[in-house]
Amino acid sequence: MACKRSGVQFPLAPRNPFALGVDLGVGTSFSAVSTTQNSGDFTLRGLRALVTGGGSGIGKAIADGMKSAGATVVVCDVNDSTNPDYVCDVANSKDVTSMFSRISTDLGGLDILVNNVGVPGPTARVDEMDPEAYDECVRVNLGGTFRCAHAAVPMLIESKGSMVNISTSAGIYGYPLRSPYVAAKWGIIGLTKSWAMELGEFGVRVNAICPGSVSGPRMDGVIARESAATGIPAEELRQGYANQVSLRTFVEASDIAASVVFLCSPAARFITGQVLPVDGNIETMRAD
Repeated sequence: MACKRSGVQFPLAPRNPFALGVDLGVGTSFSAVSTTQNSGDFTLRGLRALVTGGGSGIGKAIADGMKSAGATVVVCDVNDSTNPDYVCDVANSKDVTSMFSRISTDLGGLDILVNNVGVPGPTARVDEMDPEAYDECVRVNLGGTFRCAHAAVPMLIESKGSMVNISTSAGIYGYPLRSPYVAAKWGIIGLTKSWAMELGEFGVRVNAICPGSVSGPRMDGVIARESAATGIPAEELRQGYANQVSLRTFVEASDIAASVVFLCSPAARFITGQVLPVDGNIETMRAD
């Protein structure tokens, strides 16, 4: 599927006005040239951002939150019915290359990448899992994150920007019957830690957010599929998920969006390589 724009014209934003220090060469310490005090600025004014999978759900909430914080935001989605700025399969290298070429032209660069795309994958015990469905889940969730980062990093180095990868609490604890999803999301945490090490010398920050159970149609679908696989009534499963966390409730997509805005803001300028759970403090991943 080829990338395409929706026809919306985007105003060109200036390069990141909050980038610290001077241009950095290989081997130059970012912290060594950062001598200014934290401005306490939690906005994203003047920054250019891409949110993948931003046509609906958590991705849309993130995009809306970043716009409210002052960023120029574009979104991509594989589903053109969500009216994204770019229709793109992030697991397809040609799609991704084409999209980032257009972003470079449309925005003049990029300050923020939010890797949000994710598919739930199959629900089954390992010996009953469809190997093709397993591979597809990992291809989209982990492969898509890599491909977008691969294309975005040259622009992020130029702007001394930041990246936020959306993992999941299951990427920390594990999740029975969801092994391909867990494998991909656990891998995203590994990528986050590794890329923070690789890119820190260029002033690029990389962090991950691990949402818990987020209210909305996607979680409804997860519960329905788990109910079908286990025979446990959906409402019993829903209550079980709420009981997993100390706050005894689901989180909202807006909570994830607020956390992304903070991590991408100048106020978080020395936060990198971190994994932030936004889940009400999960105590167990078993809903029974």
